Amino acid sequence: MSSPAAGPLLTEIDHVAIAVRDLDAAIEYYRSTFGATVAHRERVESDGVEEALIKVADSYIQLITPTADDSTVAKFLERKGEGLHHVGYRVDDCGVALQAVKDAGGAVIDSEPRPGSRGTTVAFVHPKAAFGTLIELVQE
Repeated sequence: MSSPAAGPLLTEIDHVAIAVRDLDAAIEYYRSTFGATVAHRERVESDGVEEALIKVADSYIQLITPTADDSTVAKFLERKGEGLHHVGYRVDDCGVALQAVKDAGGAVIDSEPRPGSRGTTVAFVHPKAAFGTLIELVQE
């Protein structure tokens, strides 16, 4: 597949998400080991998760833990255990990037962009479309 005529749609890595069972323990690990501090913490009720964002240069490490037993992150932890959950890429226009995935025949989780944490607009691309990696498109 060739790149879009307007140029690349992915502008930066927004975050790398790590699913954890104990958010406070994970935050403490990053603080005591790397001197990292939480730049943002939020419960995202629509996704059944709580997140803590640790700033690394212009990107984040997103630590996520389920707040609901039926959330996708709870199911992920049950199936795969703690670890890398997804990669979030910044885009200028989430709708345009999501449509590019659809136009290329890729499977998507979100058919339309939706509100994300930090006031962002997001959409998820199914791992089947991206060589086994769950991708989040993030528009600030």
